[in-house]
Amino acid sequence: QVQLVESGGGLVQAGGSLRLSCAASGRTFSNYAMGWFRQAPGKERECVSHISSIGGTTYYADFVKGRFTISRDNAKSTVYLQMNSLNPEDTAVYYCAARPAQYRVGSKRAADFESWGQGTQVTVSS
Repeated sequence: QVQLVESGGGLVQAGGSLRLSCAASGRTFSNYAMGWFRQAPGKERECVSHISSIGGTTYYADFVKGRFTISRDNAKSTVYLQMNSLNPEDTAVYYCAARPAQYRVGSKRAADFESWGQGTQVTVSS
């Protein structure tokens, strides 16, 4: 499995921005599709966005479309999540995850992602 480490979370006021990063190691990064998930207290983990192994295809949940942008730099083995126009409902622990590129292509199910980071807290104050 690939090892993942997220960074970039923090406390921000409503309307602000944050950029999350997830650094991968241990396996060939370009062999994996990458996803960002989030989990708020008392709620299920949900997929925010994912990106294909070479970055040609992206998915966004409806609740972040137009506000968040996922990208990846395979040379740096890093995936990013740029989050703009944040609101208090975006408060959650954000996780990055890796899914082998040819497994369940396009899936946004957490169960289909085999490797997970430790998570980074994002808190948006009103």
